[in-house]
Amino acid sequence: MTSEPQPVLAVDPPAARQLLESGAFLLDVREDDEWAAGHAPEAVHVVMGTVPERMGEIPDDRTVVCVCRVGGRSGAVASALADAGYDVRNLDGGMLAWEAAGYPVVGEAGDTGRVI
Repeated sequence: MTSEPQPVLAVDPPAARQLLESGAFLLDVREDDEWAAGHAPEAVHVVMGTVPERMGEIPDDRTVVCVCRVGGRSGAVASALADAGYDVRNLDGGMLAWEAAGYPVVGEAGDTGRVI
């Protein structure tokens, strides 16, 4: 018997900010070069392909907001996390939407970053 995939709610940048201010965990699943160029200051970086072996680093006791560049990769990770029992949301539009909404983007050294 196979179980049905769990639905994942999409959130826009303002809703994601509210979740983060309430204690949610921001999981950035982009590649290393994308992360280095620019990411949300409070994000934790776990490359999509390494999520299965790094699940222990993703808290299961709070909401997780997944983000990538536009929302596709993070949507896949969010679905997998939801199937594993996590309370998870996907940031609709990804880091491009985050940046367009005027939220901070920092580079690897903490300087002003950019989404690539």
